Amino acid sequence: MGEKRNRSKEDRGIPLLFSIILVFCILGAVVFSVAQKISREMASSAIQNLSESLDLMKGTIEAVLIKEAEFQKLMAQEIATIKDPEEFIRSYEKNQTMVKISMIPAGETVGVSNTGESFSEEELDFSSGGSVEGLPVSQSYLNYMGTWAYSMKCPIIKNGQEIATLYVEYIYDSLDESLPNGFYNGRAMLYIMDAKSERLVLKPKGMGQRDAGHLNLQDFYRANNIMEEDLQAEVAECVKNGKNILFYHDIRKKDALNYMWAVNDGTIYLIGYVPIEAIQQEGKTVNQNILIVVGVMLIAFFLCCMLYYFNQRQQGRIRREREAEREIHNRQLAEALHAAQMASNSKTMFLSNMSHDIRTPMNAVLGFTALLARDAENPDKVREYTKKITASGQHLLSLINDILDVSKIESGKVVLTVEEFTLNDLVSSVDAIIRPMAGAKNQEFHVEVTGIKHEYLVGDETRLNQIVINLLSNAVKYTQEGGNIWFRIIGLKQRSSQFEHIRIEVEDDGYGMTPEYLTTIFDAFTRAENSTTNKVQGTGLGMAITKNIVELMGGTIDVSSEINKGSIFKVELEFRIPESLADKSFWEKSGISRILAVNGNAGACQGIQELMKDMNVEVDVAPNVEEAMEALLRGGSDYQVVLLDRNVPDLDGAGTVKKMREELPEEALILFLTDHGTEGIEEALRIKNTGILHKPFFVSALKESILEMRSDLAKRDELEEEESSSLEGMHFLAAEDNEINAEILEEFLTIEGAGCEIVENGQLAVERFRNAAEGEFDAILMDVQMPVMNGYEATKAIRALERKDAAEIPIIAMTANAFAEDEKAALEAGMNVHLAKPIDVELLKKVVSKYVKRRE
Repeated sequence: MGEKRNRSKEDRGIPLLFSIILVFCILGAVVFSVAQKISREMASSAIQNLSESLDLMKGTIEAVLIKEAEFQKLMAQEIATIKDPEEFIRSYEKNQTMVKISMIPAGETVGVSNTGESFSEEELDFSSGGSVEGLPVSQSYLNYMGTWAYSMKCPIIKNGQEIATLYVEYIYDSLDESLPNGFYNGRAMLYIMDAKSERLVLKPKGMGQRDAGHLNLQDFYRANNIMEEDLQAEVAECVKNGKNILFYHDIRKKDALNYMWAVNDGTIYLIGYVPIEAIQQEGKTVNQNILIVVGVMLIAFFLCCMLYYFNQRQQGRIRREREAEREIHNRQLAEALHAAQMASNSKTMFLSNMSHDIRTPMNAVLGFTALLARDAENPDKVREYTKKITASGQHLLSLINDILDVSKIESGKVVLTVEEFTLNDLVSSVDAIIRPMAGAKNQEFHVEVTGIKHEYLVGDETRLNQIVINLLSNAVKYTQEGGNIWFRIIGLKQRSSQFEHIRIEVEDDGYGMTPEYLTTIFDAFTRAENSTTNKVQGTGLGMAITKNIVELMGGTIDVSSEINKGSIFKVELEFRIPESLADKSFWEKSGISRILAVNGNAGACQGIQELMKDMNVEVDVAPNVEEAMEALLRGGSDYQVVLLDRNVPDLDGAGTVKKMREELPEEALILFLTDHGTEGIEEALRIKNTGILHKPFFVSALKESILEMRSDLAKRDELEEEESSSLEGMHFLAAEDNEINAEILEEFLTIEGAGCEIVENGQLAVERFRNAAEGEFDAILMDVQMPVMNGYEATKAIRALERKDAAEIPIIAMTANAFAEDEKAALEAGMNVHLAKPIDVELLKKVVSKYVKRRE
């Protein structure tokens, strides 16, 4: 049966093959016939194409001449309105077209020109009678630059009376830009001839090779062997009458079509020739293309035959290949299934870890809550249980934040909040968090900042804080008691003057990591597994979040580690330098122009000089106290501030300060640069105008220290802020649909001595505020996700009310939506500030105090 089917297919294939051959033969005959017809038609239309091309060039040149004449008329009209026409002519600058502009006043024979020389019409010949737009055109001539040119003259009429004549000289070279670049692929010859003098004034670019001696019409005849007298006479007659002529003549033993084409009523002519083979080249090209198409079709036909022949033989092989592909596909499916199972196992392991990590603080919360209910009458127990519940709740919140962060990163919804910040604030906030953590484990925490040229940068400070604190908190967790933690910010070579290139290093001498774990440290849901690190709880998401944030900020992160020797993380980032770096006027207003830095660390001194250079403050350096005293003896009155490093070897605390005071002005400040603490310099700090500046050095920190030392205003402001942060006596309107949250909020405010009226949704909040007396509520606490009307809609409705306090009353968002875009949405809706749940009462007090005071 299989052989019969194959034979049947072969029987059907033979007639099909003959049919294909017959179709191709008929198609070939038709193509050949069409090619012959096209060749004849194109040969007969070649002369017409040449005439049309010449007419096109003629029209182009005449259009240029008309534009020149129209512009000259406009110029004459403008000159007629000018108070001093001669000064205008002298100051007019020439351009690529108008190389000379002259004017002869009426009744005079000599005038002025923009070349600075006198001008007379006797230099020009307008006898040929040619004109453009009514303006006479002179005979062609060689100008002072040795270039063929022509002039047009135009009367200058003022109040109906001719006051002068304007002459403008144009060069033929300017026509070259308007003509086509090439004529019959450069095989044709083209000149522009002045009809009166029969001089060849221009050979446009790309129009064949110009032979020596082609200066006039007779040279053209001799060079191209056009010596027939009757033919020359016929050409002369046409030129005389301004007519066109085409004639055949051999040029260098090749048939050519010669032409003389009148432009501007015969004042100039286009002359030249086109080889016949160039005219017929298009027809030949078409025929060649047709032959190529026929050849390609024949080749395609034979290829089809060969493909048809091999098709049957390939069927079996294709079937075998498909079987092999199925096997590969099945194997890939098996591998994918295995990967999915591994992913499922990883997920199961992560959920198991999270179940343990979440249940631990949750059990603490529930357990201490039960104990709290039992010992409610014992204040000491209540305070102890509350403190432990708060700590467990904060730990639970950090676990949830990690999970939400990695979820947002994986979904691509993380948004960077880019704004100006200072490295001083970054280092201070990190130091305030990490140093107590390290101190609790008797660890030494070292902070180093070197090579930084700009302290003020533009970026997402919150995310940068998150990166640094993640790395440092891990370093503290995974370093034994009594170990060392190093936090370094290093300025690298700038790739661009607009960006500061920095490297952040976090190093420890702790437990270290295995090479196997280093390959997966930045993967989500992974934690180092050993008897030591298993005691540390966490989601295993910190490093994954850190890496993703670093890459989102366009940076890189690397890590190296050895077991029992420690680890080092390196993060490289670039931050844009703001246009206004810092308030330079502060230093000028404060009278600070020169500082003496006493420090044995050359790198630290260079950093101080770099940072203060932008403030226009000069910094002198002394490596020790002895050289510092020498500098003060030479010019102590020049210094307004002395930065005295705590670690200078020959420092004698109060004694050194007293010696320096003898050479310094009374108002000069002496600041001790210290890592932390004042041990050993307490007596020196009691001396007038002496204080401390915590390392590392930053301009903003120095500025704050100076302000603090010169005035006690900051302390008074702080006391006022503490007093004003009280909520006592205030009355709030709160929109909260959750009964438990509402109860907690009401209890917190009652404890602080404030009153609170709670409604269940945004619509009720709008109605209650609309019906309230002006000043009845000090602020509105608005939840976001509520039934009937959400917080955003309610805020917009309140702001739209036609009452004065609707636009002024502080509206504070209190919501579990804690991401950057949620804060942005709250502000856009008209809220004053966004606070994330769970509620921080102290933060609420500060925020309310700030905005209520602003309203007052």
